[in-house]
Formats: sequence, structure tokens, C-alpha cells
Amino acid sequence: MDIIIRGLYKSFEGRPVLENFSATLPEGCCTALMGPSGRGKTTLLRILMGLERADAGKIEGLSRKRLTAVFQEDRLFPDLSARKNLLAVCPGAEGQQADRLLGELGLRESRMQRIREMSGGMKRRVAIARALLAGPQLLLLDEPFGGMDERTRAAAAACILAHTAGATLLLVTHSLAEAELLGAKKVLQMAL
Repeated sequence: MDIIIRGLYKSFEGRPVLENFSATLPEGCCTALMGPSGRGKTTLLRILMGLERADAGKIEGLSRKRLTAVFQEDRLFPDLSARKNLLAVCPGAEGQQADRLLGELGLRESRMQRIREMSGGMKRRVAIARALLAGPQLLLLDEPFGGMDERTRAAAAACILAHTAGATLLLVTHSLAEAELLGAKKVLQMAL
């Protein structure tokens, strides 16, 4: 089922961030959301996740979808290993699944390393692995490729695609190249 957003409005302290925003996110496809900073891209994702409430508007097609997200900030447990970070939020998952995902993201040798000892790009890949381990039907990605070189970014995108067949993806990015890496079928421009 497509996700349909109709007339979404959100303001903070009287300043509109989303104003009459409408879009359709086709089921099973990647949609890229682009635009200058401060135009409501992250706010839209937070509304879809239920972390913010819209002031007005309607969203259809979210119910009963297993939703996971890769936030702009990593939101990892700094004193836990990469592997334990995955298992902490996906308690039904097995260690082998976590190890396999971390390996696909180039972190096989680092899976027991504590997050606080990792580079920014490594942390981003752990955050991606954690979101994928949950088996999302809707995956929200807020600038997921920060701190990665071109080769690592391409490998991370391939891993995302391999583990989200049939899922709906919404990618917030400033890079058309990143949208292309995830095969975005639709690009939405945010503007006020």
C-alpha cells in the first residue's frame, strides 16, 4: 500500500516548516527527498515516525508497517560493541544475523569494537545495519551516508537494497548521486 501524505502542515514557534505538503510514497520503491536545510525534511521523517505531530494534514498507509530509521545522528550506545548495538534493539535477532550484516558493511573485523572507538563512517554503517536487522517494510533514511568514501557509500547502498526488497524507502539527501545509488524512482523537492 502506498503512503499518501495530504496537506501536512507543521510550524515551530509560529514559523512554518511544512506548509501544505502532499506526496505519495509508492510502495516498494525508494523516494528521495531533497531541498535546502531547514525546509522540513527531517521534520517530515519525525512525523512519519510518530516523534512529532503535524499541526494539520493527514497520512494514510502507515498502519501496520514495520518502520525503522537511520537518523541524522547515529543514536548508538557508545559503550557497547557494534554487534551488541544491533542485538540491543532487535532482541529476537541472532548474533549470526548481526555479524553477517556488519560483514556486508565492511565491519566484520570491527564488530566487537566499542562504538566510542569508531570513526563517523563506521558508526553510520552500524546504524544502517541496526535498521536493516529489524526487517523494515518502511525504511526512513536521514542522510545515511555521512563520513563514507565513494566505495564505502556504494557498498552500503548495495547492502540496503539487498535487505529491503519490497520495502518502501524514503531517503533524505542533498545528493542526487546518493538518490541514484538507492535507485530512487521519485525525487521530491522541499521548498517553502
